[in-house]
Amino acid sequence: MTADQAFDVIVIGAGSTGENVADAVVQGGLSAAIVESELIGGECSYWACMPSKALLRGTEVLEEARAVSGASQAVGEQDVAATLARRTSFTSNWDDSSQAEWVAGAGITLVRGAGRLDGEKTVVVTAADGTTTTLTARHAVAVCTGSDAAVPPLEGIEDVEVWTAREATSAQQPPGRLVILGGGVVGVEMATAWSALGSQVTLLQRGGRLLAGQEPEAGDAVAESLRGRGVDVQLNTSVSAVRRDGDDVVVVTSAGEVRGDEFLVAAGRRARTEDIGLDTVGLTAGEYLDVDDTLRVRGVDWLYGVGDVNGRRLLTHMGKYQARQAGAAIVARATGEQVSMADWSPFVATADAAATPQVTFSIPQVASVGLTAAQAAEQGLAHTVVRYELGNVAGSALFADGYSGKAVAVVDTDRQVLVGMTFVGPGVSEMLQAATIAVVGEVPISRLWHAVPAYPTMNEVWLRLLETLKG
Repeated sequence: MTADQAFDVIVIGAGSTGENVADAVVQGGLSAAIVESELIGGECSYWACMPSKALLRGTEVLEEARAVSGASQAVGEQDVAATLARRTSFTSNWDDSSQAEWVAGAGITLVRGAGRLDGEKTVVVTAADGTTTTLTARHAVAVCTGSDAAVPPLEGIEDVEVWTAREATSAQQPPGRLVILGGGVVGVEMATAWSALGSQVTLLQRGGRLLAGQEPEAGDAVAESLRGRGVDVQLNTSVSAVRRDGDDVVVVTSAGEVRGDEFLVAAGRRARTEDIGLDTVGLTAGEYLDVDDTLRVRGVDWLYGVGDVNGRRLLTHMGKYQARQAGAAIVARATGEQVSMADWSPFVATADAAATPQVTFSIPQVASVGLTAAQAAEQGLAHTVVRYELGNVAGSALFADGYSGKAVAVVDTDRQVLVGMTFVGPGVSEMLQAATIAVVGEVPISRLWHAVPAYPTMNEVWLRLLETLKG
């Protein structure tokens, strides 16, 4: 047992969200300790955003080169070993030394070990050697423990060593045959990556469309592309059981049995709140934390749940955004400043509901922000939907021979502002921030006519969408 320590703020979880909470409160003049039992930097740095995009980038570059006559003649095949080595370099070979240096340089105290709440404003940290440290917070505790892959209770699954996103992004060689359960972002990105690196991929999706939460054009285009690359995409297919048969993993589906070498479960996430002492403060373990718009846990005024752990938006950049807002609220409350709960104030996470940007790095890419047409309809919002073929824009034709893509805009017809935008096509991720600014800023459609797109770029689609809207 080591001596007790007191800080203004204690952060449990040193992923990107926790790092940003701690940094925000320190920048605001408070002291902070951050607790971590694994690698500092968390999922994004080692098993999600960075390694997954590094796996995909070589495939994307080659795809773009092959789509331009003159360049395509010079393109060879992807070097698998070099791609995997580059992926590993982005994880620093799963070493967090540089992240620990950043934490120290930011003036944050790092406590290694598993953190667990133990009553009001108290966190007990158990180190790897079993020793414990009791930390006390003067003002707030922020739970930033994130989420884990949700593994469904399939018959036999406890006897099969399945892959989750962690194994899929850190594998040291392509599996010969990869079976993927789930057609969301992780499923389609890993199907894209590993099929390009030589794996025979089968993608099983219970529903009738990939990327079900996006505009229909997105899932349809990605499914068509994956099939064109040799991926066996099976829609409307449920899975009931899984077993090992020698070296094979056998997945039992509604359409029959599928055999592979590895079975990747990409069927959603669950809150990582099982063993962090929520019961000691009157909360239920294993559930997402119920928070207000300043990310403060309802009913516990000193406790915050930030990032994936609250289930609002399970995206790294949204976790960082929430961290900035929560950090500002914690500092304000600690120093007696009034905290405004109004939309778009410095303390609330309004963008969670109104303007969340997201990119799926499939081929084609899918970039979206705000509401889909279906979501606008569900909310009873008076709206109109404008669609335009990206391939008809001069800049797209220059970007790639035979460019194919879609732009879908959702316009609030009462307020005459953009509330949602989706782009589907090669290279569209770099177009997303303009749409995000338009949605967040509630820029009137009449003013967008004055935002002249440079010619010839793909951004000319903004003008074409406005022309189509005008009719």
